[in-house]
Order: sequence, then structure tokens, then C-alpha cells
Amino acid sequence: MAVVTQYVVIRDGAEKMTFTSKAEADAHDKILDMAEALSPLIKGSELFNDEQQLEDMALFLAKERENVLIALGAKKSKKPKTEKASTEKPEPSKASDKESTKAA
Repeated sequence: MAVVTQYVVIRDGAEKMTFTSKAEADAHDKILDMAEALSPLIKGSELFNDEQQLEDMALFLAKERENVLIALGAKKSKKPKTEKASTEKPEPSKASDKESTKAA
């Protein structure tokens, strides 16, 4: 028989999700906290009449918090590492070196 440790996220007495890692469970719980905090703000906009749409939008924004912060200018976006290679200046070729020495 195998023993499995599970971490369960429970909100308002209802089981939301089950995880095998405490870190994943904590991260999901944090997202739910953010969504809960965003709900009154979104509700105040009166753009969503349906409660489910409002909850879905709050959850979406919470999951995409990094991109939301970047869009709001509160955080700088991380540049991909591959971009660094493309911004380096190419070394001049030997042919162009010979031409520049002849002109001098």
C-alpha cells in the first residue's frame, strides 16, 4: 500500500483543489486570495452582471498578475536571454578591414 501526502485548498467550506506539493497549494491559495480582493473592484465597474463572469475575470487577473503589473507599469518585463545575442554588434569582416586600411 502506498502513502500519498495531499494538500487540499478549501475555501468557504468547499474543496477547491488538491495538490501533492505544499508550495503548489500555497501558490493556488494566494491566487484565490488575490481573486477575492479583485472581485469588489471589478464588481464596482458594473461591466459584469453575471456573478460567474465576475469571478472568472477576477481569477484570470489574479493568475496573470505578472502581466497585469507589467501592463500597469508597476513592473518591468523580463527580456528573453536570446535577445542579448541579437543585440551584440557583429565583428567587422577582414575584407572591410582591408578596404578601410587602403582608403587611409
